[in-house]
Amino acid sequence: MPAKAPTSDPVVATRLAAIGLRIRDRRKALDVSAGTAAAAAGLSRVTLHRIERGEPSVTMGAYMSTLAALGLGIELTSNGETRKPATATATVTKELPAHIPIAAYPQLQRLAWHLPGVTEVTPAEALGLYERNWRHLDRGNLEASERELLTTLVREQGKGYLLV
Repeated sequence: MPAKAPTSDPVVATRLAAIGLRIRDRRKALDVSAGTAAAAAGLSRVTLHRIERGEPSVTMGAYMSTLAALGLGIELTSNGETRKPATATATVTKELPAHIPIAAYPQLQRLAWHLPGVTEVTPAEALGLYERNWRHLDRGNLEASERELLTTLVREQGKGYLLV
């Protein structure tokens, strides 16, 4: 049974409804079913629908899990504060090579232990290695170049999703 919704003022209710609508629109734009999105976020389909309605009784953790599963983020600002749009130089898009040298990325090399003699993988294969072996990845020791590779793989090959 869902928790009792806390009383909130109309401004909060409006913001939650807007967040829920944005989440739903993103899911639909990605052509992802509610069941699939909920599973990716570690939630039930019912909880996802409650989030999409902007219900205030859903935990913040559930909202954040859903945002992450759909490749969205959230930024906190002071009331009335406006943000400057990001400049074109702030977003650098790095293109993926046709083949990724395993030896250039220490964590990828550890994950590809079962591929003797293989020195390069395609971007799709690299993303698959990261996803299948995520629990073995030492995320704290990812070098900047490998973190950038992983981010690019998720954006380009995973369409914004890291399926772990």
